[in-house]
Formats: sequence, C-alpha cells, structure tokens
Amino acid sequence: MEFGTIEREIHVDASPEVVFDVVSSPEHLREWWPDEAEYPAVPGGAGRIRFGDPARGGAWVQFTVVDAVPPRLFSFRWTHEEGQRAAPGNSFLVVFELQPTGTGTLLRMTESGFRERGWDEAKVATEYEAHVSGWDHFLPRLPAYAAKVEAATA
Repeated sequence: MEFGTIEREIHVDASPEVVFDVVSSPEHLREWWPDEAEYPAVPGGAGRIRFGDPARGGAWVQFTVVDAVPPRLFSFRWTHEEGQRAAPGNSFLVVFELQPTGTGTLLRMTESGFRERGWDEAKVATEYEAHVSGWDHFLPRLPAYAAKVEAATA
C-alpha cells in the first residue's frame, strides 16, 4: 500500500463561498473538525487547533495557512513542532479545492507529506492510517454543517 497522499471528494449542498468559509474560518472549522481553532485565515497565518480536552490527553497542534483564494482554494500545513516554520519535511499539507456544481460545490481534499517526514515505514503507515481514519470521521460532518450555514445566510 502507498502512504503518500490521502484524497477525498465530496459534494456539498452549499455555494463555494459558504464552503470556503466552512473550511477556512476557525469559527466554522471547529464545528466539524477540531474542538478548537485559533489562527488568522490568511496566507502565512499561524496558530493552532486542538483535538480533545488537554486535561484528558487531548492536544494542541500547530497550524499555518499556506494559501487562501476565496472561493476556490484553501490550504494549510499542520502538526509541525511549536517554534518551527511549517515546511515540507516537518508538517502535513492539506488542500481544499472547491468547484461549483449545478447543485452546490464539489470539494476535493488532499493531505500529503507522510513520506517527507523522514519516518520509518511503520511510523509512516501508522500516521497515514490515523489520518485516513480521522478524515473518514470528520469530513462527512462538513456537508450537513455547510448546508446549515447556507440556509442561515439565505
């Protein structure tokens, strides 16, 4: 099995503008993905996102916006060490590409950077599988939330 890139494609019944906000804005992101998000949604914007309660084993991870092109593209690097500049080799790259469709938006998500971390094969496989499982859990939450946001703005 190849552990290079995770790719997902989903249809969202909301406009590309709404979907862009849902994948880029910390206030919306925390409604379907992390428990908390703190970052400016502009290229170079650095911050962090949190999964779970830190008192119970949850953790903050670093997050840096790479590109923000409303309403077509949002990308970020994450999981680099605090104090390090996010770059290939120390972080994962997630890209959300949005394409209008007749009834909403086609969202393509890719996550890469597993092999570039310099880990042995077992660690690459473990991290890759954890991220596959994570995206399989969280991405299906996005369409219903985006549709709710769309309805609220109509």
